[in-house]
Order: sequence, then C-alpha cells, then structure tokens
Amino acid sequence: MKALKGKQFTGGYRHLLMASVLLFAGQGVLAQDNDALSILKRMSDYMAAQQTLAIRFDSAIEVITPQLEKIQFTNSGQALLHRPNRLFAHRMGGYSDVALSFDGKQVSIYAKDRNAYAQFEGPTSVDELLEALSVGHGVALPGADLLLSYSYEALAEDVMEAKHIGRGVVGGRECEHLAFRNFDTDWQLWVEVGDRPAPCKMVITSKTLNSAPQYTLLITGFRSGVMPNPGAFTFRPPGDAQQLDPNALLELDELPPGAPAGGG
Repeated sequence: MKALKGKQFTGGYRHLLMASVLLFAGQGVLAQDNDALSILKRMSDYMAAQQTLAIRFDSAIEVITPQLEKIQFTNSGQALLHRPNRLFAHRMGGYSDVALSFDGKQVSIYAKDRNAYAQFEGPTSVDELLEALSVGHGVALPGADLLLSYSYEALAEDVMEAKHIGRGVVGGRECEHLAFRNFDTDWQLWVEVGDRPAPCKMVITSKTLNSAPQYTLLITGFRSGVMPNPGAFTFRPPGDAQQLDPNALLELDELPPGAPAGGG
C-alpha cells in the first residue's frame, strides 16, 4: 500500500512469508485468499477503466496520547479525477482546509485557512503525482491507493493473508467485505456488489503502535463518467494569498500540529 504506508520487506522474504501462511492455513483459507484477491483485482480493474471519477469522502484517524488515550480526528472532502493527468482534491477538517489542483502541467496546493499556496511543475500522470507526493514530500491523500491505475499491485504488494469475510452494507450499498494482513498493518475493504465494484469503505489498523490506532475512509459519494467543468483543475490564487517556496510544501495533514502518530 504505497500511498498509505511504507514498504517493509524485500520481495524474496515477502514471498517466503506468504508461502508459510498458505502452508499452515490449509485449502479452506487458500480459497478465501483467492476469492478476496480476485474481488480486489476486479475493483482495481473497474477503477482503472473509469476515465473520470468524482468522489466524496469522510475520513477519521486515531492517535494515541502519551497517557494511552485514544483520540479520533475527522475530516471530509472530495476528489475529481480525469485520467491520465488531471486531479482536484479538497479536504477540510477542524485544523486545516487544503486543496490540491493538478492541471496536467502544474501542481498547486492551497491552504485556505492560512491563505497560502505552493506550486511546482507536475509529472506526466496522476499516478506519478500520487507516488511523488507520498514518497517525496510526505503528503498523504486519503485513499490515494484506490485512485491509482495500478491499485491492485499497490494494495496487494505486501499482503501476507487475505480473507473474504462475507457481505455487509455500507451507506445502503451491499458490499463484499474483505480483510487483509500485512506485516505492520491489518486492513479491511468493502467493495460494492454487482457490475460496479467500487470501493465503499477502508479501515487500516496499525499493529506497530500501542492500542492499534485505526484510519477509516468512508466513501459517501461516487460517480463515474462525469464531465468536468472548464477550469475544474486550474488554480487561480487569491490576490492577497502568500506564495511559498515549493521546498516549504504545505502538507495535506489530517492532524493538528504536535499530535502523536496515528493509524494511517
């Protein structure tokens, strides 16, 4: 899961662990693994096939204080994607109001609450932008892995165990409930049943932090095939906005300054 967490294993060691899991799990769990991964692949293929996507979401990230108190911070936002090289994302929470615009040439990040922005030359695609933000700048967009055209490879890369739990309902939508285990995280995904296997909910649980904090992404609106408005991906800064050097890039952080590490 490249955009939401770091890599932990080399390929050989990861494959050895996967083989050990399957050896001791038996054929029953192996069937679950294949079923869960096939649903994940179907979702990835469906998402990659959509040239335009409009998504609304709510997200929540938990942190653990030094006193071992679990605190949850919530945000809402939206994203408009036009493959291969247009993206607009806006996230608003109690501590920041930040928007990202990528018009195919330039990336602009604007913090409305601070009336400040930064700009830099963009890569050739949204995939490369999401990779650059997560690896190069420490910026995390909620559910960024789900927007990648190769989301299956990104999500399944470090999976050691996969299960198809059954079915559940998210926001009135019947979903396939999947559960996956990595070395440092457990994560769950709910995928809509039917001919539109869109993601509905994602929960990531950290196993390396005390009290196992979680990151939750709930997709509250999903539309494909939308026609973006002219200028939807173009950023025009307010006349009184402060421009920052790209090296001082505004991070799309979901936590207040000084908050402990969370579960994302």
